[in-house]
Amino acid sequence: MENSMAGRSSTFLLLLLVFIYFPWQSAKAEYNIMGFGAKSNGRTDSTKSLLRAWSSACGSSSNKGAIMYIPKGKFLLGHVEFKGPCKSSIVTIKMDGTLVAPSGYKGSGEEWIVFNKVDGLSIQGGTIDGQGASLWKCKESSSNCPHGWRSLLIDHSKNVKIKDLTSINSKHFHIVIHESQRVMMQGVKIIAPDESPNTDGISLQKSSDVTILDANIKTGDDCISMSAGTKNVWAERISCGPGHGISIGSIGKTKNENGVNNITVKDTEFTGSDNGLRIKAWGRPSTAFVRGVIFEKSRMKNVKNPIIINQNYCPNSKNCPNKNSGVKISGITYNDIQGSSSSQVAMKFDCSPGNPCTGISLKNIKLTYRGGQAKSSCKYAHGKSSGFVNPKSCLI
Repeated sequence: MENSMAGRSSTFLLLLLVFIYFPWQSAKAEYNIMGFGAKSNGRTDSTKSLLRAWSSACGSSSNKGAIMYIPKGKFLLGHVEFKGPCKSSIVTIKMDGTLVAPSGYKGSGEEWIVFNKVDGLSIQGGTIDGQGASLWKCKESSSNCPHGWRSLLIDHSKNVKIKDLTSINSKHFHIVIHESQRVMMQGVKIIAPDESPNTDGISLQKSSDVTILDANIKTGDDCISMSAGTKNVWAERISCGPGHGISIGSIGKTKNENGVNNITVKDTEFTGSDNGLRIKAWGRPSTAFVRGVIFEKSRMKNVKNPIIINQNYCPNSKNCPNKNSGVKISGITYNDIQGSSSSQVAMKFDCSPGNPCTGISLKNIKLTYRGGQAKSSCKYAHGKSSGFVNPKSCLI
């Protein structure tokens, strides 16, 4: 009996010593922004409070990471940059509340919330409200309005996860991933009116190894856009509409640009969008390219341009009329694309005479047009088709 009691006492003392000397192993360090002076009334500027909370979380020595917690309520936030690198191995932004931008649109810079040079970032839940209505109204009547803030910028960062975040009413782009690697987005919701200008949902710029899963995007511009230097992207189970579709491009605006390659877009649904699956390249000299793209298993509901490649993009007919695109477009696969087109030309491949599109593959395409027989249109487009293809392929 005495030996048993002595054994239990030794075990208790050992556990107590572990708790005293290694307390960080029990939980992540958590920093509630309310403890740094933030107010949840949606009117008091909480920018400095969030910066102080970030400084503590980023500088935490916890080997299990740190949490910056945003509780329920609305928190007014001006332009803010959360800078790394961090001492903590991973910083989690856990949100139950809403971050609200100022309703006006006059301010410094082009970003609202920025994470810069952070390795190991997790954003979980919550809502960011860009309050873009006043800027949209300005753009309706004037060409002298600013671009407006992009709501969330992940810049020069890596090992980033964004889960169950909602972005509404951005002034400009909603989420931008710029020069970053190994980014996972899951369960993201993006909402803005159809008429809101330049409100791209997710913009990938010079980034690699990006995964987007289970996203629901309703906005006034591209649901997802992939620009020069983007590679190794997997986008699956994406709902888009209203919006301008899922776009690669525009590519080739400048002569010396990197290309876009190794892109998979799978299991998508487009409803009432201007475009479905789009590749857009400027009609002027360029070293850029688009290759190794797979569009698979898409459903179209009343989409204006379900499948489109435009290699002669030239807005406002400035600096590019009558020039051939230098962007090399090759190895583009469309498989199991079905649904309805709101225009008669359901498949359009408008490629460059000086640099035709090559290696286009069509398989199991079924697109209908309520006003009659759907059609396809091809200019300088080369490839092959297999399985059933409706409208009939015009590839050569």
